[in-house]
Amino acid sequence: MAITDKIYLKNHRQIVSQLDTNIPKRVFSGATLEILYSGEGLAKVDDATRDRLLDFAQDFLDCENSDDIYTGYPERQFIEYLLELRAQGLGPDAIVDVMSDDYMVYAYPGDVLSFLDDSVRTLESVEALADVEGDREMQDEARRAKQDLVGPR
Repeated sequence: MAITDKIYLKNHRQIVSQLDTNIPKRVFSGATLEILYSGEGLAKVDDATRDRLLDFAQDFLDCENSDDIYTGYPERQFIEYLLELRAQGLGPDAIVDVMSDDYMVYAYPGDVLSFLDDSVRTLESVEALADVEGDREMQDEARRAKQDLVGPR
């Protein structure tokens, strides 16, 4: 299960109450994206919630081709966001706090830790394959990306 399947709306009950309709708790669920980010959905929520939802939409849903929203574009953008937070030196708990403050979404720190660990393992594999193929540029790039995730020891 991808990390984006484990990102949830903070204050879900309150938002559902304001919308007067039921939506999935998962942020990247098609139904959630459809209802929350339609003009009608945004008009029904309070100002503070609307501001955070608009920030989320601007940062993760604003793609050049509107069909890209259904091709994994928002999920890829959010994964980049998580990796950037980790590269800034934040741990799983701090990452959850920042995403909650920024966008009113949350995840469990253990899920974020598993995602980061899986990312390091993937980069180790890329680095090893690049070594076998003799692709020093890719090997160095994977090593640098892995160091960004692992941080100083």
